[in-house]
Amino acid sequence: MTTEEMIEQHARPLTMELDFADEPRTETHAEPDEAGVNTEEPRSKKEQIVAYYQSGVTDIAQIVRRVGARPSYVAQVLQGAGLISGYFDLYTTTAREQNVYTRFFRNVLSFKTVEAAKESVRRIDRLYNYFERLGDRAGQHQAMVLALTGKNRARWSGKQEESEIFNEWLATH
Repeated sequence: MTTEEMIEQHARPLTMELDFADEPRTETHAEPDEAGVNTEEPRSKKEQIVAYYQSGVTDIAQIVRRVGARPSYVAQVLQGAGLISGYFDLYTTTAREQNVYTRFFRNVLSFKTVEAAKESVRRIDRLYNYFERLGDRAGQHQAMVLALTGKNRARWSGKQEESEIFNEWLATH
């Protein structure tokens, strides 16, 4: 396979998903779709997502389009149901193994209070410096990812002061 063919093959799903992004949100209808899922039933989005996947619609972009949910939500539901594995995003728990660095950062992230956020940043900084001494750029990157996760989670939880603590650390690293 040539490089051009590989690029074409891998670009198709992205193009399809970008096409979906331009579509207006549509209301559900009473007839079952090709997967046999009746979108008008009083089913939860979670139930619809699982039903689509189990009926053979395994492309997350297709499920997103049909259910009208965020891709991250669809992936989390499918992972929670044991239908897919290996999905991680901003809201995935830091207790779950993501890579070889996860064990170093387990239970480090907290932003319940300003003091908890400061303690998290102190611990992240210690780990960042540890990986720097080892010359482990991937470990340093993981520390930065955790700080960014803390910043964003705090921000979206309405904890601006806690978010700023993570942001200040990120700005200096």
